[in-house]
Amino acid sequence: MASSFVVERSTRLSFPADAVYEWHARPGAFERLTPPWERIEVLDRTGGIGDGSRTVVRVRAGPIGVRWVAGHRDNVPGRQFVDEQVEGPFAHWIHTHRFTPDGGGCLLTDRIEYAPPYGLLGAASNLWLLRPRIARMLAYRHAVLADDLAAHARFAGRARLHIAITGSSGLIGRPLAAFLETGGHRVTRVVRRAAGPGEVRWDPPQSALDPTALHGIDAVVHLAGEPVAAARWTAARRRRIRESRGMATRLLAEALAALPRPPRVLVSASAIGIYGNRGDEILTEASMTGSPTDFLVEVASEWEAAAEPARRAGIRVTHPRFGIVLSPAGGALRKLLPAFRAGIGGPVGDGRSWMSWISVDDAIGAVHHLLMDERLEGPVNAVGPAPATGATFAATLGRVLRRPTPFRLPRAALQVIFGEMAEATILASTRVLPVSLEAAGYPFRHPQLEPALRFLLGAGADDGRPAVSFGT
Repeated sequence: MASSFVVERSTRLSFPADAVYEWHARPGAFERLTPPWERIEVLDRTGGIGDGSRTVVRVRAGPIGVRWVAGHRDNVPGRQFVDEQVEGPFAHWIHTHRFTPDGGGCLLTDRIEYAPPYGLLGAASNLWLLRPRIARMLAYRHAVLADDLAAHARFAGRARLHIAITGSSGLIGRPLAAFLETGGHRVTRVVRRAAGPGEVRWDPPQSALDPTALHGIDAVVHLAGEPVAAARWTAARRRRIRESRGMATRLLAEALAALPRPPRVLVSASAIGIYGNRGDEILTEASMTGSPTDFLVEVASEWEAAAEPARRAGIRVTHPRFGIVLSPAGGALRKLLPAFRAGIGGPVGDGRSWMSWISVDDAIGAVHHLLMDERLEGPVNAVGPAPATGATFAATLGRVLRRPTPFRLPRAALQVIFGEMAEATILASTRVLPVSLEAAGYPFRHPQLEPALRFLLGAGADDGRPAVSFGT
C-alpha cells in the first residue's frame, strides 16, 4: 500500500466563515487560488463545490500534460467542502477545506492527505519535492485569499457591478476576471471567437460590435491589444499594433456612447511607453509625454485619445498606464526565467536603464481600484512604487532563484536581433511612480521587488507564519 502523507495549513482571517465559504463557492475561485508558477488549465467543470460536482484540469510538467479529475463531497454550507481525486497522478488525494467561526472572523484550514505516485520512488521524492511544493501552494492560496477579501472589503458599501472585459484571456485579463467574480461581481467577456455563455463577440478589424449586447453593463475594462514586444517590428506588425489599440478602442468607445444607459466607467488600458525613453528622470502622471516621433509614444497617445467618444458621453474614463507586469505565467518574466534558471541570466545593455514594474496581483488590484474609486479619472500610472535598474532587477532575480547572473546582453546584439523594438522596449529607461494610485489610498500588495518575485515564483512564498504542519 502506498505511503500516505498530510500537509495542513491554518490561517485566521478577519472575515466571517460564511463569507469565506461563499468566496470559494463563486466562479473564479479555483483560478485565483492556482499559483502562477503552476501550469494548470481548467478543461471542464460541473456545478460549484456542492456534493457531486466535478472539476477537470490538465496539469503540465514541461511538455507532458496530465488529466486530473476532482470530485466534490462532504459539503457543509458555510463550514466545509472536500475535493477528492477521481482520476489523476496520485495514488490518492483528499483536500479538505474548513471554515471555523472564530470570534468575528474565522479559522481557514486546508488539509491535504495524499499518497504519491510511483510507489517507493514517489514516497522517496516526497520530502524534497512534493511536500515543499504543496506547502508553497497552500501558503500562496492563503495569502491571495486574505488579500482578495481585504480588497473587496474596502468597497463593501458599493454595489457589485456587471463588468465587461476585453482581453479577458490575457496576462491581466484572466486573473482579473477571476478576482472580480470571486468578489461577487458579474463578468461578461468580450471575445474575438464565437461567443459562449457569458460572452459577447466583437471583431475590431471588421468594426463589428453590437452595442445592444452590452446593454445593462455597469463598467468596462478594455485590455485587448496586439503584444508590443513579442517580435521585431515589421511594417505589418506596426500596423497591427496601432490598429489593435486605436481602432479597437474607438469602436468600443463609440458602442458604449450609443447605449441608452452607458456604463459608469471605462478603464481603458495604456502603457508607460507613452513617456518615451527618459533616462533617470522621475515621471508622474503630470509629466509630459515623450517625443511624437517615438513609435510607442505615438501608439499610446492614439490609444488614449481613441476613448474620447466615451468621455463625451459622460462616461468616467481612466487609463492605467501599465509598466512591466510581472508573472511567471506570461510576459517579460516568463521569457527571462529559462536563462536565469540555467544560470546564464544578467542585465541587458549597461544595466542602468530603469524598469518600472508591477506584480500581476497589483495590476489587477489597480484596475479594481480604478473601477470602484470615482475620484480617479484620466491617466493613472499602474506601476509599483519602487522601480529598479536593469542591473538591480537581474541581481534580484538571480538571488531569488539562487543562480549566478554572470552574463550581460550587449545593446548591439539586441539591436541586431530586434531592431527598433529593442530600443523602444527592452533598452528604454522609464522611471515611473504611481502618484495617483498612492494618493487615492491604493495599498500595494507587493511594493518591493524581491518579496514580489519570491511570492510570484514560490521561492520563499511561505511568509513565516507558523501555520503549516506535516504528518504521515
